[in-house]
This record gives sequence, C-alpha cells and structure tokens, in this order.
Amino acid sequence: MEKTKQRRSVLPITFESDMSLERPPKAKDGGNGGNETGKGKVWEYLALASIPLVLVLGNSMLIPVLPDMKRALGITQFQTSLTITLFSVTAGIFIPILGYLSDRFSRKAVIIPSLIVYGAAGILAGFGAVWESYPVIISARAIQGLGAAGTAPIAMALVGDMYKGGTESQALGLIEASNGGGKVLSPILGSLLALIVWYAAFFAFPAFCALSLIAVIFLIKEPKSKKKAPGLKKYLKDIGQILKQKGRWLITAFFAGSLALFILFGVLFYLSDILEKRPYNIDGVMKGLVLAIPLMGMVTTSYITGSVIKKNGLLMRWLMNIGLALATASLTLTIFFRENIYVFIGLLTLSSIGTGLLLPCLNTMITGSVSKQERGMITSLYSSLRFIGVAFGPPLFGWLMGINDRYVFIMVSALSLLTLGLVFFLIKPDKHLQDA
Repeated sequence: MEKTKQRRSVLPITFESDMSLERPPKAKDGGNGGNETGKGKVWEYLALASIPLVLVLGNSMLIPVLPDMKRALGITQFQTSLTITLFSVTAGIFIPILGYLSDRFSRKAVIIPSLIVYGAAGILAGFGAVWESYPVIISARAIQGLGAAGTAPIAMALVGDMYKGGTESQALGLIEASNGGGKVLSPILGSLLALIVWYAAFFAFPAFCALSLIAVIFLIKEPKSKKKAPGLKKYLKDIGQILKQKGRWLITAFFAGSLALFILFGVLFYLSDILEKRPYNIDGVMKGLVLAIPLMGMVTTSYITGSVIKKNGLLMRWLMNIGLALATASLTLTIFFRENIYVFIGLLTLSSIGTGLLLPCLNTMITGSVSKQERGMITSLYSSLRFIGVAFGPPLFGWLMGINDRYVFIMVSALSLLTLGLVFFLIKPDKHLQDA
C-alpha cells in the first residue's frame, strides 16, 4: 500500500470509462444532460457551441474595423486597442465571481442573464458609435465584458457536468473549435458588416446573443447537483486546498492557455494593422479572409484534437509539447521572414495549429481535475487568465510596434519557449486519466 502511495503521479486526473458496466450513464444522474444519442445530442452540442461562438464574435468581429474606428473618432492607437482590452479585463475580473455563483446555484442561471446583458450592451455601444462618443463605447464595452464573463467560461464547466470520458473531451474539443471558428468567421463578418457602416458590428451582437439564448433555454438540460453547495467560506477553503494539492500543474496550465490567446490576439491586431498599409493595401472583406487563414488552422486542429485525445494522458502530453514546440519554432522564424507576407502568414498558421493542439488538452485536464462543486470556480480562474491574455495582447503589441516590429516577435518567441519548458517539466499526466 505504501508503495502505491509513493508512486502517485504529478497529475492525478481520471475519467470514467465510456464502457463502464458498474456505473452506466443515466439521464437522471445528469451523465449527459438527458440527450445521450441521436439528434438530441447534436442539438445539445450546437447549443453549447453557440455560447463560446457569441463570446468570440464580441471581440474578434471588431478587429478588422479598428483602423476605421480610429479614423472616424480621431483617437490614438492605444485608445483603439482599449476597445478590446477593457472588454477583456472586465471579463477577467468578474469571471471568478460568476464561476462561484454558477457553482452555488446553476450554470444556466448565470449563462442566461449574461447573454442578455451582453446583447444589450452591444446596442449601447452601437449608439455610442452613432453619437461618435468614445466614452459611451468604452463604457458599453466594459458592460459587455461583464456579460461575457458568464458565457463561455461557465459553458466549459457545464460540459464537465453533462459528459464523461471520451464524450467530455469531444465536447470540449467542439467548444474550443467553436471558439476558434468564431475567430475565423469574425474578421470576415466584421469586414462585411463594415461595408454598411463601420459600427454595424455593434448592432449585430444582440441578434447572435438572441439565437444563443433561445438555444440555451430550450436545448440544454442541465443535470441537477445531488450535493448541497457549500457556503462561501468553505468553498474558498476547498478551492485553496485544490490549488495547494494541484497548483504546480494547474497554474502552469492556466499560464499556457493565457499565453496562447495573448499571442493569438496580439498577432491578429498586428496583422490587421499592417495589411492596410503599403505595399499590401488589403482592406475590407479581403483583409477579413486573410486574417481568417491562421485561425482556420487552429479551428481544424482543435476539433480533431478534442476528438482523438479522449482519456489518453500520454497522448495529451505529446500533443501539448509538440504544439508548443511548433508555435515556438514558427514564431522564432517570423523574426527573420516577417517582410514576406506569404511566408509570414504561413508561419502564423503553423503557430495557430500548435495552439490548436494545446488548448483542447488543457481544457480536458482542467475540467476533469476537480469535482462538480468546485468546477465552476476552477474553470473560471482558467478562463479569467485567458481573458487577461486577450486583454494585453493588442496594447502590448501596439506599443512594441511603435518601437520596432522585430521586438514583437522576439518577445512572443521567448515567452512561447518559456511556456514549453514549464509544460514539459511540470505537466505530466497519467497514461490513463480519470475523473476527480
């Protein structure tokens, strides 16, 4: 017995076997929310996927129109980047709070009002643009950030509640693919809407939110928790205990996810800016299509990764390290080849593929590492740090662009290499993972 204890792995996560004979999944127990097979499960997946899709549209759809916004309002590059940053910082602050509320009450009780707030704030931002009022736009974006805090981060915890084993990793892969798919569609949609007027994207948010809201209300059957939610004091104590026991790899996973999105949004901001300048002069829908190329690599890879990893901890470790190595190598090469737009976009696509290998593995490990009672907070802390990465990508890239473009890619290459080292040495999952 003592020998068994001594051999505990660095990352003690396990998943239920899909073919468990002792504990077959039952709809009443919330094993998958009541829709195990067929069309019901497909619609359930689509409803879940709509939540991160809406979230991503709120940020990424604005990236192609930021230069137009800058010209129309007569604001600086830094003020323009705050449109993305303030949204993400606000979301990052409120995500842990809403994560606790989702553990205390229910996931849908948080997601539904959050979608309403998110859509309503989009209308306010649109009117701020009509009035050419930068303060109104920024205030509305902060409110949107509050609404965003209760969407995709809580959806990730909801997937952990509804599914087990390989089905869970597949659903989380779909969530990440939807997140990435939103990033692919966003610049194209933003560019198309800008053909009407540059701020049309703000008024499009409520329509997308309404569709997702209807899907969540009618298509998702949230499993009821059998255990009574603990009080705040005990809840925080339990979270502290989890971080004490598993913080070594959890914090590394949080950092890796945050850095991946920091680089992604920073690079998109950079690319959106240089494409409009000479000698490229690429604008409108064509610019949106170019921005979508690297993202398409991430989306495809995310979905495939989520479908194949299932419970295989050894495979997850290989994919995470390969993904980070690929991202590090491609970002390092951009230091020398960024002047050639074709090679540059190709390298960014390779980096995005690396991100697509990394994120589904992190999502699966993080959601499977804690019990349902603490899952909302842990996934919210993870999502909060991802938002912080998104928040600081554009302004930091913008600042470095003002000094020297080369510094941008020296910085992200070094950070990517650091993350590869941390993940390689600190995240070592079991060969076969199990639920907490």
